[in-house]
Order: sequence, then structure tokens, then C-alpha cells
Amino acid sequence: MTTTTTTSRLRRALRREIPSTVGLLADEQDFAAMRRYRTFAFTDHPSYLKEVEALLKSLARQGTHTTVALFDPDEYASYCAETGLDPDHPTSRSRFTDHLATTGARVTYTGQPLAALLPELVDTAVRHATWEYATTVLATAGDCADCGLDLGRDAFDRATRLLLDLCEGAGPGTHHLVCSVPAATDHLLAVLHTTRDDHGTQHHDPAAATEFTAVLAAGLALAVPGGLVLRVTRPDRPDRLHGWRLAEGTLVPLTEAEVFAAYCTDARTGEPLPPEHGVDHRAGFPLPSGPQAHHPGHP
Repeated sequence: MTTTTTTSRLRRALRREIPSTVGLLADEQDFAAMRRYRTFAFTDHPSYLKEVEALLKSLARQGTHTTVALFDPDEYASYCAETGLDPDHPTSRSRFTDHLATTGARVTYTGQPLAALLPELVDTAVRHATWEYATTVLATAGDCADCGLDLGRDAFDRATRLLLDLCEGAGPGTHHLVCSVPAATDHLLAVLHTTRDDHGTQHHDPAAATEFTAVLAAGLALAVPGGLVLRVTRPDRPDRLHGWRLAEGTLVPLTEAEVFAAYCTDARTGEPLPPEHGVDHRAGFPLPSGPQAHHPGHP
């Protein structure tokens, strides 16, 4: 074997050990925004997605560990302005993608079709943005004027106790929780899937539970009128739906009629919707941590 052949083989082996990140323009609007740059070579989004998928497959065949990050044109323009880079240059796009590899929302490419990867990436990006906003709210909540308590930490502790109360009160089964909190420009939405066995042991993804708790804690800290709904599923039984509203920094149970109205009303039009078959609408149950949520100097 020649020296040239050996060197080429070693370089290929080394390339397989270098991780790769691909920045992806997920929708037509983002793609159109990038077309204003002369050096951006693509002319239509479907062809662009086809080439991205071909690149991902090629990297996978080479054994390269590849992650896909959501490429946001507005964030890219801000990044270039802050770093003094020319946005109309391929190197700038490469540096921004490298920046996303450590700071942005990303998913690992494992050979899944782009049609499956895209919604996963968008969902990951939404969760990432929600987590950043919620943690910022908690980090900047300040201290209690009366006793110096860290309000963000206190809200997170209260949210943790409330989540435990919710899962315990729901009993055995699969629990689907959704928490909605009004934010400055949009609604924060967190979803948690968890199960509780007959022995009282809870099973869930710790990262998802932390994200959910942070959003609930942000609602407690902001004392905004958000809400939380809980669906409990058990084999051979109707699903149970419970609900609470965020009020004065705690969770207040909804009545059965309020839960029914919430689930059987079109949120966009206000028109009534037929109740879902095999579902019982129940009042929210009292939460032991609720009455203890108030603290001097904050809600």
C-alpha cells in the first residue's frame, strides 16, 4: 500500500470522528428570507430540502455523527451584526451553524425521513425557546422585598410540589398534563406525559418534567391567569379530564362545568364542540400545596 493511499484512508477515518451540524431552513418563509443573499444558491424550497436530505444520507453513509439545527434567518442576521460578519457569505452561514451546534435547538439524524425530522426539529425548537423564556423569568424574578427570598427558586419549588400533588391525586394510570402560561408575545405551552403504577411510583422523562415544572413556575412567579389540564387514562375505564386555573400564584381547581366548557368549546371560534366519547369531565381536585403557595411580599 502506497503512502498516498494510507494517508487518504487515515483522513477518511478521521473525518468519520468529526461531528457535523447541518443548519436547516424548515419552512418556505425562512427559505424566502435567505434568498435575499446573493450567495445563497437555492431557488426553491422543495429542491433545497431534497438536497439537504441527500447530504444527510451521505454523511450517514460515511459514519459521521450528524445533528440538524433549526436555521432562523432573523437570528442569523442578528448574529452577523453582533459579530461583524458579512451575512452574504457562505463562511458566515457556516460559522452561525457552528454557533447553533452549541446554543440552538437540534436533533440527531439517525436516518429518519426528512418528513419525520422536520416536525421533530420544530417541536424541539419550540421547547427550547419555551425553556429559555421560562428560565429567564425565574432567574430575573428578584428577591422578596420583605424577607429576601429568591422568588424564582421559590416558584420552582412550589411548582415541583404542585406537580407531585397532581400526579398523586390523579392516581394510577397514564397522565397527560398541559400547562399554558401567557407570555409577553405569545403563550408558553408545556406538555408532560407520565405514568403512575399501582405502587405509587412515577415514570417520566426527567428533562420533560423539568421543562414542564419551569413553565408552571414561570406562571406562578408572574401571577398570570394561565391554566393546567390533566387527562388520566386507565385500561377499560373512561378517560378523566381535570382542570385548574392559575390565579394569585397558585392552582385553583375548576368546576366540572368549567372543565366541560373548556374542552367542548372551539378556542378559535367560541362555538360549542361535541363532547369526546368515553371521556368524563371532572372538577379539578384540591392540591395540598395550593393553600401554602402564598408568601409575604409576593403572590
